[in-house]
Amino acid sequence: MSLEKLNDVIAILNEYDNNPSKLIPILQKVQQKYNYLPQDAMTFVANSLGIAPSKVYGVATFFSHFSIVPKGRHIIKICDGTACHVKKSEGIINAAKKRLNLTDEKHTSGDFMFTLECVSCLGACGIAPVAVVDEEVHPQMTPEKITALIDAVYAKEKANA
Repeated sequence: MSLEKLNDVIAILNEYDNNPSKLIPILQKVQQKYNYLPQDAMTFVANSLGIAPSKVYGVATFFSHFSIVPKGRHIIKICDGTACHVKKSEGIINAAKKRLNLTDEKHTSGDFMFTLECVSCLGACGIAPVAVVDEEVHPQMTPEKITALIDAVYAKEKANA
């Protein structure tokens, strides 16, 4: 683990007084920092809290909120629940996969700019089909709109680089 990452994890542990009962919020902060839970960080957290690494790994893999694989800087969630599916969300998912060169097994773009997540329901059935990009809801999505949205994020990133 790099010294910078080590210091980040130590700061998070200190924020929670190295309290093992605060494992979930500690892991949430670590994931917030790195967009996933790196193996070395989970091991360090376990050792620092005096708990088994298998327990930390078990928590990290039990809750769907946590990811033990790297995610992209931008998270795209496309709803494939009943209302969205009926309104052709599958075409939107396929367009996003094509634009980002993703497969059913590969969910993060090669440049780690995007991660695509297909979700069961986003609770926005009245404006279906729906996509959420970085917590911003985009209603009545189409394959063309998702491609344009991805291109707009790429353009914004390039302008800010």
